[in-house]
Amino acid sequence: MKTAEEKKYNRIITILSIVLPLAIAALFGVKIEMELPVFLPPIYASTNAITAVVLVIAVIAIKKGNKQLHERLIKTAMLLSILFLVLYVLYHMTSNSTAYEGSQKGVYFFILISHIMLSIAVIPFVLITYVRAKLGKFEQHKKIAKYTFPLWLYVAISGVVVYLMISPYYLV
Repeated sequence: MKTAEEKKYNRIITILSIVLPLAIAALFGVKIEMELPVFLPPIYASTNAITAVVLVIAVIAIKKGNKQLHERLIKTAMLLSILFLVLYVLYHMTSNSTAYEGSQKGVYFFILISHIMLSIAVIPFVLITYVRAKLGKFEQHKKIAKYTFPLWLYVAISGVVVYLMISPYYLV
């Protein structure tokens, strides 16, 4: 039986899991005529790389029984993911898309599309996993974390790979 608090969190998770991808998609249609003081792709790719490292260290921490460190690292990974998202959207609102011109188009588009699809799918997984821990439902937390961790790690790493593959084609 779910508590009122759990039901409240589930409603929030459902709303965020729907609204975030729709809002991001809508923002891609918005173009702001301004030049940013920095070139964002290497910065947001770095946030993905750091997120991947933080996630791995978080898993190591919990396997060693360090719940406090694990919690802080997961919160850090969540903040890094939010930062990535803000920078990514900001870049695409102020810059034209870059076309991939390499010989590995099939590989590039497979990684890009799987990255995009899983970045949408991972939102409810991360939120549910976090809420279960927050509510002290650690057995349920562990059950979903088995799926959340590899999904989130793939999204973080594939984001870096996409950046590395397309970076030679950016017009800076």
